[in-house]
Amino acid sequence: MKKLLLICGVSLLSLGCSVGPDFEKPMVFNNEAILENIASTGENAKKINPYWYKYFGDEQLNNLVLLALKNSPDIKSAKEKLLQARYQLGIARAGFLPDFDVSGQYNKETPYLPLEDDFYQVGADVSWEIDIWGGQRRLNESAKALLKSVGAEYENVKLVLISEVASQYINWKLSEKLVSVAYENLQSQKQIFDLVNNKYKAGLADDLALEQAKSVLENTQMMLPGLREKEKAYQNALAVLIGDLPSAVVKNETNLLNNKFEVDEKSLYALSADVVRNRPDVKMAEFQLASANALIGNAIAKMFPSLSLKSFLGYQNTTLSPIFGADYNMYSFNAAVNMPILHWGEIWNNVKIQESKTKQAYEMYRSALVMAVSDISNAIKAVEEENIKNSTAFKRMGSNKKILELSLDKYYAGLIDFSDVMTAQQNRLEAEQDYLQSLAQLCLNVVRFYKSVGGGAG
Repeated sequence: MKKLLLICGVSLLSLGCSVGPDFEKPMVFNNEAILENIASTGENAKKINPYWYKYFGDEQLNNLVLLALKNSPDIKSAKEKLLQARYQLGIARAGFLPDFDVSGQYNKETPYLPLEDDFYQVGADVSWEIDIWGGQRRLNESAKALLKSVGAEYENVKLVLISEVASQYINWKLSEKLVSVAYENLQSQKQIFDLVNNKYKAGLADDLALEQAKSVLENTQMMLPGLREKEKAYQNALAVLIGDLPSAVVKNETNLLNNKFEVDEKSLYALSADVVRNRPDVKMAEFQLASANALIGNAIAKMFPSLSLKSFLGYQNTTLSPIFGADYNMYSFNAAVNMPILHWGEIWNNVKIQESKTKQAYEMYRSALVMAVSDISNAIKAVEEENIKNSTAFKRMGSNKKILELSLDKYYAGLIDFSDVMTAQQNRLEAEQDYLQSLAQLCLNVVRFYKSVGGGAG
């Protein structure tokens, strides 16, 4: 018993030893370099609102995001993966504790041996491999890091899903608005066609003017089926994202493209360097690096001697009924040391493999950082340029509307040919469509920006 206590005492004292390198989060790029490349000074930086999609002030969009987060197959699959990682951590933690097993057996012996014919045994086995060199602790450290990595992956799935819902919703509303604009222009073109037709009947317009008016009308009619098809396609895409049938996405009267969208760029770009480091994909790469680093220590620990303790406590007898009698108890204890001597490079090569995997994980982490900075820089530039374009498109739309009104007045007065009116009509429709597409693209670029900064994760 004293020997047992001595062995256990030595083992427990050794628990503080963990071979292999401790993980330190690599900086790779300093904060000043990151801020310079994302066009931010870091001043007045604020945390990204995780409910950034409410920035658009559209209640239907907000509800669709909530439905997607609740019902999306991608989200449910990511949750299951997160649970699996938690269970895997539980398995790793179990390695610290002794194994307890209960066994029972019955043997029928040959009569030629000096033993009874029947043999019954019931007992409990305890086995424990002491974690002297910290190999099990490194395995547990790796499992913890993997759990965090899967957690970051889950956040990334959420971010991608929310961004996709917002993008498809904006495209849906754009298609809906383009259909509405086409119908409005169609009504206006019908009125103009009726006017030209009446003038033609009165001998005040020629065949060319009549056919031109008819051509404009037919051109818009031909455009409508394609626009309605796109509208339905985006509606169905939203249904897929929320994990439901298309009937669950109901068209309503509101449209976020009805009003001019204002972007407060100064507030939007008040970013800190942590925004880059806390992006879900960057955090995922960081935790994968930590996990790989821990496995180096686990591999190194296998190069050193291991100590295992085993014991058995039970009862045995040649008859079943008095098997638990005090006269038939038995026990055993075993302490074993195992020292690897010659494995033909297997253990050493395993260490080198883990070191190589850690270097690979480091490069993946560095790549994730570079990609994050590039994404944010591109997203900021996209918002800036589209904001300028949208302001110009809005002015152009107003100008072309005024040109059409003046052209119609002059045509009524007989001062210009109908071809001038037709050109003004086409330019007005094109300007209105360009403005709506630019407005939608501005909204999409804002979505892109929030996705690039991690959507408030971390």
